[in-house]
Amino acid sequence: MLLAIDVGNTNLVLALGDVEGGVRDVWRIRTDAIADAVTCGALIRDTMGTALDQTSDAIVASVVPDVTPHVVDALASVIGTPPLIVGAPGIELGIDVNIDRPEQAGADRLVNAVGAKAHHSLPAIVLDFGTATTLDLVGVDGAYEGGIIAPGVALSIDSLERAAAQLPKLELRSFEADLPILGKNTIAAMESGVFWGYVSMIDGLLSRLRAVHAAPGDDMQAIMTGGLASLFARHLAGPVIVDVDLTVKGLFEIFARNR
Repeated sequence: MLLAIDVGNTNLVLALGDVEGGVRDVWRIRTDAIADAVTCGALIRDTMGTALDQTSDAIVASVVPDVTPHVVDALASVIGTPPLIVGAPGIELGIDVNIDRPEQAGADRLVNAVGAKAHHSLPAIVLDFGTATTLDLVGVDGAYEGGIIAPGVALSIDSLERAAAQLPKLELRSFEADLPILGKNTIAAMESGVFWGYVSMIDGLLSRLRAVHAAPGDDMQAIMTGGLASLFARHLAGPVIVDVDLTVKGLFEIFARNR
């Protein structure tokens, strides 16, 4: 079985499965818990349990350079073979990267483009809700054409709490479609600002991307992924689908291409 690990700023997402059959199990480990390779290895063992015994290969995509070597060394120890690393010399993605400095593209965003090419109709906009909220354009041939980076929802809530002494901590939840735009108390006002503010921002960015990059008469679909995708998907205009396993699917495709 293949273990695919997406190392993000907040969490490590671990997905076990196979290239043909897809994802079987998914786990999460907080990124800030990874102090060294030994700690990382112990966390992987404790988190995966007996499923680790079924793991024969691994692939890693990381946007946290300080944590990457700990994860790589831990995997070499716990499964007995070093993982493939997205972005390492010789690793082929199978897509073009059409931006000014391709080396600056985040590994997770390129992996998402690979997953979109393999599993969805193109062209498309990949919308990923992580520590940052990103929108990336994947061309009709699967090429990564560039993107947009905005503060993530949780990051915005934390910043609001830190900067405004009288505002309480806001908990993310599944907001109703009829959530009032006008708050009648502090919590309601904050929820409206966060929820409808993000819906409006995403709708606006999708609209601008479609206006500039979609073919005439083609309402380009948005592929949403990340932990908060389902929270916002039903409130957005235009064709939208949710694929929470998009990054993992991309990692499986890259492994198949390079093994």
